[in-house]
Amino acid sequence: MEIFEKAPAKINLGLDVLYKRTDGYHELEMVMASVDLADRLTFELLLEDKIILETNKAFLPLDKRNNVYQAAEKIKQRYGITKGVKITVEKSIPVSAGLGGGSSDCAATLRGLNRLFELNLSMEEMIQIGVEIGTDVPFCLHGSTAHILGKGEIVQTLPPMPASWVVLVKPKISVSTRKIFQQVEVDQLHHPDMPRLKEAICQHDYAEMIASMGNSLESTTIPRYPVVQQIKDRMMKYGADIALMSGSGPTVFALCQKQSRAQRIVNGLKGFCDEVYLVRTLH
Repeated sequence: MEIFEKAPAKINLGLDVLYKRTDGYHELEMVMASVDLADRLTFELLLEDKIILETNKAFLPLDKRNNVYQAAEKIKQRYGITKGVKITVEKSIPVSAGLGGGSSDCAATLRGLNRLFELNLSMEEMIQIGVEIGTDVPFCLHGSTAHILGKGEIVQTLPPMPASWVVLVKPKISVSTRKIFQQVEVDQLHHPDMPRLKEAICQHDYAEMIASMGNSLESTTIPRYPVVQQIKDRMMKYGADIALMSGSGPTVFALCQKQSRAQRIVNGLKGFCDEVYLVRTLH
């Protein structure tokens, strides 16, 4: 028996860091949206009590260092499952890119094993497990467009963001989310107008959404990785409605209502970066 799950990437339409919590995490307020760039996971039931993880990317760990393995291990331990599972991950989302690939793979694993082992877990139960592994996992379980609070565990579903073309560009660097947050100085950040952004999405107002988007981590990441600003500048030069860093970076995304303009941005960035993707928002 095999189960299949897609694991879509995410972008941050808005990301604000509010303060440092007593548990060491930062209190966040975010608006995220899923895009049509996805990893694909296959789950196969095994009679032997073991977890086998395979992937098309040789550099990825296949043990407890991998979010997918952690999710499978937690499910088996929590619910006393003695059967095993073979999980195959076909990666398309860039790694360490600010696109939530690892978190989305983890969320897909929770959904897939819920079906494979016939656990009938609720969304809340899967979120409780997922947030122990990664703060973006709860959103990735929901998908589409959502408002997120806390360290990522409080997810309020929003209407789908206005449909648009998305250009994703990842430079040849990786950014450690943990290190970026260690260097964040909250009192020096720009704080996007999140209520205005939420309202624009609820009203399906594309222009107002564009005007209210922002990522408070840009001021921490960009001085350390100037290529992020260079990508943003090129995107705007070629006609993007907005260019914004996703998560803690380094991937930058541009939004366009017209496919022709999005394609122009793709053509203008292909010589500058190897990883350039033209995708749609997911509804």
